Amino acid sequence: MPKMKKLALTPLLLLSLAAHADEREWHPYKKLVEDLRLDKFYALPAAERDKVNLYLTVKPQNKSIKPSDVVLTVVQGGERQQLPALSPDYRMTLVPNPKWMTDDAKVMTSLPKGEKSAVGYDAVTPLPEGLQWNYAPVMSSVGQMNQAIKKMAGALSMFAPSVKVVVFKFNHPAQLKVGGATYNTDAKHQIKLKPDSALLKENPLMVASERPFEAELDSE
Repeated sequence: MPKMKKLALTPLLLLSLAAHADEREWHPYKKLVEDLRLDKFYALPAAERDKVNLYLTVKPQNKSIKPSDVVLTVVQGGERQQLPALSPDYRMTLVPNPKWMTDDAKVMTSLPKGEKSAVGYDAVTPLPEGLQWNYAPVMSSVGQMNQAIKKMAGALSMFAPSVKVVVFKFNHPAQLKVGGATYNTDAKHQIKLKPDSALLKENPLMVASERPFEAELDSE
């Protein structure tokens, strides 16, 4: 699964269904939500997911297809509502709509018949404003996401993968200071940090030379 591919709770969904003129049926809305456990994530108390922004990713296997080419629309009876547009990273926020959690709500896609898309997750922890933040609120997002994954997986929790690192992504070479330690970006302008139990208790400042554009949770 893309990005959170290693963290996905279900097998890769390769969706390609019957064609209808300019759009075709892609997947039942309820099944999509339930297969990806999005309903279970958003059923968690807010305090158990406040350090995680979970994004649905829809990445066409055909690399020439741009995010703007992917238009997903929920159709229920005579009603139609377009889902949020994909970001440049092929992401969208999809909070389950109870009204559509029925057997008759279908997600339609603008992609032609035969074009398949890999569906998965990206998880990002929101950073406080500015260039410095306390360690614990940011790095404890790893533990929070792992607890959420276990609850999302339910009876399959023993097979659920886990998040291990926060990946700080920068636009340029940068440094991140954590207490007395200094970390430099790699060739991709990224710094990967695993949470440290002693630092979670000490809660030092994290100081960045420039602001990361994202702090993604990942399994490696």
